Amino acid sequence: MSAPRRFARMGNEAHLTPTLAGSGTPHTQRGADRMPELPEVETVRRGLQPVMEGARFTKVEAHRGDLRWPLPKDFVARLEGKRVEGLGRRAKYLLADLSSGDVLVMHLGMSGSFRVARPRGEKTPSGYSHERSKNAAHDHVVFHMSSGARIAFNDPRRFGMMKLVPRAALDQEPLLRALGPEPLGNEFDAGMLARACKGKKTSLKAALSDQKIVAGLGNIYVCEALHRARLSPKRRASTIATRAGLSNERAQALVDAIKAVLEAAIEAGGSSLRDHRRTDGELGDFQHNFRVYDREGKPCPTPGCHGTIRRMVQTGRSTFFCPVCQK
Repeated sequence: MSAPRRFARMGNEAHLTPTLAGSGTPHTQRGADRMPELPEVETVRRGLQPVMEGARFTKVEAHRGDLRWPLPKDFVARLEGKRVEGLGRRAKYLLADLSSGDVLVMHLGMSGSFRVARPRGEKTPSGYSHERSKNAAHDHVVFHMSSGARIAFNDPRRFGMMKLVPRAALDQEPLLRALGPEPLGNEFDAGMLARACKGKKTSLKAALSDQKIVAGLGNIYVCEALHRARLSPKRRASTIATRAGLSNERAQALVDAIKAVLEAAIEAGGSSLRDHRRTDGELGDFQHNFRVYDREGKPCPTPGCHGTIRRMVQTGRSTFFCPVCQK
């Protein structure tokens, strides 16, 4: 599979959005309808960070009163004049820490994206990007920053969300409080994953997709991590732990694979932040080299394996795996 990334700029604008794709085509059915996963959200965060962090909201436009849920009635007033102290991420959520003591919690949904316009002559950060939508009617929220940037949140399907939460209440926020550990955090290790899976009769694929066990993983990166670890998605989750809940070699291999695939995905997105142009003047295309996702019927890329990638459905989602080297 690959997810082609086209980093197009129109004037001084860039579109920061996950370009979700299957192998070889810009929008397969499976790719176009999935939620952004941790690497895509992290790449968008890195694209927004230079123009938001340390800047104030000089003007905020809310063109409609709701996205997935209604915006707070005082949404604009609580943002205007406030400085963004830091722009972070928790799982698939973007978190803007404000000088007021509030945190702006944002989720891209299925079709959400941020478009950044900078003052003429300044470089625009780019992430998982493509040419901006020509339908500005879907620019539901627009931030004008003291950095000079204009940031438009475009979401045709309106599954994205924005919510203001007092910083002191963030740990109790229903959207965040039940989330599991960050897979790239220092505390996420084989022992932690084994304890979370101890006694679970569900499949390993289902367990890893549970945001209470690991935060931020989704269908694509679960498939990829399981293949790297050579573990079957059908394997019972409890088999990565001993009866006492201690980790075994499967748990260690899986944690290593999760971290490796996420770091590789972020690096691929991160490299797109550079102003890379081909010799013909066009901005470069970047893509992930997925091993199994959306590669049904193709040879397994594991050295020495002669298997063929298969697809099956688990909990309503497509799973791609090699039946030969994943046990």
